[in-house]
Amino acid sequence: MKNQLATIVGKLDKKPEWLRYRLLSFVLGSTVKFVGTAGVKCKDLSSEKAVFVLKNKNKVRNHIGTIHAAASALVAETATGMALAMHIPDDKVPVLKSMNIDYVKRSNGGLVAEAFLTQEQIEALHTEEKGNMIISCSVTDDKAIQPIICQMEWAWTPKHRR
Repeated sequence: MKNQLATIVGKLDKKPEWLRYRLLSFVLGSTVKFVGTAGVKCKDLSSEKAVFVLKNKNKVRNHIGTIHAAASALVAETATGMALAMHIPDDKVPVLKSMNIDYVKRSNGGLVAEAFLTQEQIEALHTEEKGNMIISCSVTDDKAIQPIICQMEWAWTPKHRR
């Protein structure tokens, strides 16, 4: 059961890879303005996983030259949210309920966030009218080190309340 986003991603899969991810990044950044302003880019988006990157640019740096804590959280939120968005039925609305983020090391360079849903989580989205789930996200820097360890709790409810 494909939703509107999965259908669009499926159509874009026929485009060259360089164009596909530029288009996805543009659409997401236009829809979620903060994502576009920060410069979060789509690296891979499919029914299996969501991978987003954030380069260490001046606009997202903190006072020590690394990616700001809030920007680190943003790239993780984007990856988990898009992993969820690939599966959530069109008649439901996803909402981030909570973030649990441990900042364990300084990041080096940019960040890559990768998230996916388990088969049980996907089934819950299609069978439960409303609910919530914790989506884990792996965030690594340019040296393949995990500077943050995070989990995002997402909820969903019907678009139109009865």
